Amino acid sequence: MSSTRVAVLDYGAGNLRSAQRALERAGADVVVTDDAATAAAADGLVVPGVGHFGQCVRAFRAAELERLVRDWVDDDRPLLGVCVGMQILYAGSEEDPAADGLGVLPGRVRRLPAQVTVPHMGWNTVDARRDDPLLDGVAGHQAYFVHSFYAEPADDAHVVATTDYGPGFPAVVRVASVTGTQFHPEKSADVGARLLANWVRGVRG
Repeated sequence: MSSTRVAVLDYGAGNLRSAQRALERAGADVVVTDDAATAAAADGLVVPGVGHFGQCVRAFRAAELERLVRDWVDDDRPLLGVCVGMQILYAGSEEDPAADGLGVLPGRVRRLPAQVTVPHMGWNTVDARRDDPLLDGVAGHQAYFVHSFYAEPADDAHVVATTDYGPGFPAVVRVASVTGTQFHPEKSADVGARLLANWVRGVRG
């Protein structure tokens, strides 16, 4: 069986080494790169992200990776966005209204309400909203979250799983070949490992 090549994009805003190790344990041959041509040769693409929406999306564009992602999505190739790496795929965020997101996923990013503890940090259950092979061994189990903002997709059909915290929010989204997780699989022990293994299996086809 040929190996499944996954590129983790390095634009200065992610848990790159922990993501790399987690994906390798999931069965992928992983390259961490800031080079669009190198990434384009992979079978699957991962957009990590930690920090501030505006800073992340500006760094992403400065690294000249936007065209890669747009072409990747247009070609219906498998992409995984993690935490802020998922959020920058949307059109924009309340965290930095002046910063345009990549807009490859329809919707916006909202702030968690003041009535709950922000940032949301800790373990919460991933509740399935529709059948998806990504959730095999994941649904009904707890994953690790650390964030103050959440995705609000334009279409509820894009929501694969939710988490009951504050207003409730999408924990996993999928639009065609693009998947996003609000939690950090690389920090979510066995549940995160299972999700990544499911995703890599899907990339392998």
